[in-house]
Amino acid sequence: MTHAFVADRVHVRAPGKLNLFFEVGDVQDDGYHDVASAYQAVSLFEDVWAEPADDFTIAISGTVDVSGVPADDRNLALRAARLVAQKAGYAGGVHLDVVKHVPVAGGMGGGSADAAAALVACDALWGTDLGAATLHQLAARLGADVPFALMGGTAVGTGRGDELSAALVRGRFDWVVVPAEGGLSTPEVYAHLDVLRAEHGALSRVRTPAVDPGVLKALRAGDPVALAEHARNDLQAAALSLRPDLRATLELGDQAGALAGMVSGSGPTLAFLAADAEAALELQVVLSAAGLRALHVHGPVPGARMM
Repeated sequence: MTHAFVADRVHVRAPGKLNLFFEVGDVQDDGYHDVASAYQAVSLFEDVWAEPADDFTIAISGTVDVSGVPADDRNLALRAARLVAQKAGYAGGVHLDVVKHVPVAGGMGGGSADAAAALVACDALWGTDLGAATLHQLAARLGADVPFALMGGTAVGTGRGDELSAALVRGRFDWVVVPAEGGLSTPEVYAHLDVLRAEHGALSRVRTPAVDPGVLKALRAGDPVALAEHARNDLQAAALSLRPDLRATLELGDQAGALAGMVSGSGPTLAFLAADAEAALELQVVLSAAGLRALHVHGPVPGARMM
């Protein structure tokens, strides 16, 4: 199948995400958990450039530590590129330049954003025109957070987190994000959660996970105070058990006026919700003065898109 290149080089930007609410069901027979999540795409982005090549190659740089990011077929972006080629019957390759700004292994979906950006970039570069529905299917094969990075905005995710429905949001929400040194492995955090639940006798939470209606109501109203009351993350106890050093930062954020502070996803990145942009800046100053790297971000923002 021949393809006309649309451009010599394509640039796509995709957002990191925060889990505003994350409920985890029981472990299933296949080792996975059903979840219910409210995702919000925030203004911390991954940039991916794609250009024609004979083979599939990738170069990774960024404003965050990228030393632990694989540059082979374990890389989600490279796997995304191969999926597009396979689906479209494209025989050539691609070189991807990935510039990362989302903390690595930090619970903000940076790798998933890279994959979503690569799907859009390769589809555009090769002029394969697969369409949104097909790209979403490919995204779901790559991991639970990839479809959301493609979609952006704010959404409720159920099942493995990849069955998405858009959530209505008014206005913007301001966050201060504090990346922690060293990542946490998502499978390890889930496994630790299972251990904690077994120890505490919480073995049979029969109910299917669902997002608290209070979260959706707060988003529709554009009300950060109400969102703070209902926000929660079932993985937080496990993440804090594995990384007790994070507790002091959560307490500091709380004292500095954050409406809520929580572990993002499987951690160890912490996310603090602020009343507005001004409050977020004040919070950022306090956390920075304590020697922490604190980033002011806002959501919702769009998903993976051509620049």
